[in-house]
Amino acid sequence: MRQSAIDAMLPFFAERFANPSGSHRFARDARRAIDESRDVVAGLIGVQPGEVVFLGCGTEADNQVIRGVDGVAVCPATEHHAVLHPVEARGGRVVGVDATGHVDLDRLAAALDNDVAVVSVMSVNNEVGTITDLAAVAAVVRAHAPQAILHTDAVQAASWIDLRHLAPLVDALSLSAHKFGGPKGVGILTIRDGRSLSPMLIGGGQERERRSGTHNVAGIVAMAMALAETDTRRDAEIERLARLRNRLVDEIAGALDDVVETVPRDRKIAGSAHVCIDGIESESLLYLLDEAEVCASAASACASGAMEPSHVLSAMGVDRRRAGGALRMSLGHTTTPADVDRGIEVVVDSVRRLRKAATTVA
Repeated sequence: MRQSAIDAMLPFFAERFANPSGSHRFARDARRAIDESRDVVAGLIGVQPGEVVFLGCGTEADNQVIRGVDGVAVCPATEHHAVLHPVEARGGRVVGVDATGHVDLDRLAAALDNDVAVVSVMSVNNEVGTITDLAAVAAVVRAHAPQAILHTDAVQAASWIDLRHLAPLVDALSLSAHKFGGPKGVGILTIRDGRSLSPMLIGGGQERERRSGTHNVAGIVAMAMALAETDTRRDAEIERLARLRNRLVDEIAGALDDVVETVPRDRKIAGSAHVCIDGIESESLLYLLDEAEVCASAASACASGAMEPSHVLSAMGVDRRRAGGALRMSLGHTTTPADVDRGIEVVVDSVRRLRKAATTVA
């Protein structure tokens, strides 16, 4: 978490702990904090305060959109499972992508008709970092299914893209606080006025009947603070982290044979370092990295315990053998040059050990 977010939330665990749904002065104080946070968030995203819904996480926001409409849902094959699984569960349509993870616009157009109620296309892929041309997607959806709600899972985008550029293109947008230095367990869904979704949680009437449940006041306040700091520092952080990411990947690839960067750098965010390494298995590499206190993964964190190759890499056409050596490294606002130095050292040493062991066994 960003320190500013931690500082902002601490009072709401103690002296400002009241339930904002109450009517007494302490409840009104908590309610005022939520209202002020909503105004901040709306301004940073580029929507009206009444279009902002606070809820539990990005997964809940994604599910709310997919499950909150009557009709067919459509998404690309590389979506986060928070979108992909609800679409599949409802018998929706899943569209193919190209080798860099971009949705095939011709296939998307072919999947759209008057039965489609929602189309969900993520702004930034959570595994490989691909940036979607959301304007091109929006043009296709508006032309072939103008009645559909266009949603983007922007959970991975907030640190890298000005959300004010994304929000005008879509009807609904999802965010999760922990991806930009806020706390886990709180998220945002924006819903354009004139578009409606059936609520998944009912009973309390909070968030204008759109998401019942007692507000996580501390989380909401911290999330607004983290998003504000992210917005202020975004350009400088992108420049700094792109340099670190490039050195991380370049030095690993320079020291080892058969290391392939999955997506070209001009098509991905600065914080994503995703490579496929021949001659090793991701599971064994991650074990060695963890022993050396270097934190990485092979797929998304939600699927990091899975033995099957990433559904994202499979959809991109990466063959099973190469996908078996996938390594996903992420950089963020806390990443330092020393972290990158350590990462390079440990990854190179671990791959050499694994390749040597494989040669010895063979």
